[in-house]
Amino acid sequence: MFFDSHAHYDDRRFDVDREILLESMKQKGVSYILNAASNIATSLECINLAENYDFIYASVGVHPHDVGDISENAMGLLADLAKNPRVVAVGEIGLDYYYDHSPREVQRYWFRRQIQLAKELDLPVIIHNRDAHADSMEIVTSEDISSIGGVFHCFSGSWEMAKKLLEMGIYISIAGPITFNNAVKSIEVVKNLPIDKLLIETDCPYLTPIPHRGKRNDSTYIRYTAEKIAEIKGITVEEVAERTMENTKRLFRILD
Repeated sequence: MFFDSHAHYDDRRFDVDREILLESMKQKGVSYILNAASNIATSLECINLAENYDFIYASVGVHPHDVGDISENAMGLLADLAKNPRVVAVGEIGLDYYYDHSPREVQRYWFRRQIQLAKELDLPVIIHNRDAHADSMEIVTSEDISSIGGVFHCFSGSWEMAKKLLEMGIYISIAGPITFNNAVKSIEVVKNLPIDKLLIETDCPYLTPIPHRGKRNDSTYIRYTAEKIAEIKGITVEEVAERTMENTKRLFRILD
């Protein structure tokens, strides 16, 4: 049984079959899902999903794509939403220099501000980092996220970067791209990463693993990521599932 540590079931691509799909998860080997927010509206949707499905947990936060038009009022709204007992993290927050949908200086400001909010709330952070390794590392280091904990989701950095995050107690999450033919850097990370700092995710509906690449992703495809990790580390898929389940619950302080 797997814990999908990062999904987006609020996405419109699930409108046609969301209820049927989610109701089938436990039968298909998925015990828990963390549905990650990307703005205020999706934070509300994540909470709604978590209140309707006892195996779904929620985060609240504003993705770097969406920080261009928020204000300090948004931090108050997120703080209020985070009082819901189904909310276990602030995220996904961070930097995205690939698309640059928001000015970089604005991304950096709100990344810091949301880390500060997470500290005020005593919640771990879920970090999005795309083509912004140096600035992401500078911010998480200077803001000292080790005090609250967190995860770099869909990790795309080097093993050297991962080692620095491990020194801070930060978790590394691996998604479908580990199954791609060009995953050389990620394979090195997985090979060297201590199993007690590893999470797995789908980031569905995105990042569908081989052999279903090109189709809409969902949590049932997390097995392919787990199988690849098991192959790299020379362990069983069952051990990957068990250990990543333990790690995800520990990070997000889930007791059930």
